[in-house]
Amino acid sequence: QVQLVESGGGLVQAGGSLRLSCVASGRTFSTTGMAWFRRAPGKDREFVAFIRWNVLSTYYADSVKGRFTISSDNAKNTVYLQMNSLEPEDTAVYYCAAKDPRRHWSTYVFPHEYNYWGQGTQVTVSS
Repeated sequence: QVQLVESGGGLVQAGGSLRLSCVASGRTFSTTGMAWFRRAPGKDREFVAFIRWNVLSTYYADSVKGRFTISSDNAKNTVYLQMNSLEPEDTAVYYCAAKDPRRHWSTYVFPHEYNYWGQGTQVTVSS
């Protein structure tokens, strides 16, 4: 069984920064990439950022491009999300996800392409 555990959420003022971490554990962990999604109150889960495992190319939603950076430490099975210039609209529960290794990496925006999810970490940005 694979477990994903997020940390780093919290309350921050607009313009501030936070860094989220997600650690994957499990003897048979394998993936083509890992992503961050978020869900704001009353909204659907939304793609935020994706990083291809071992290749390390990155992809972002337009709403966070230039402000958020996804990175990974493959040796530690850890993925990070550095969030700068935070806005109140970024308030949400943030989830990390590991992509099903049987699925092509290019379908990274679709939640159903991921087979492991973390429990989520709350990010609140005050105006």
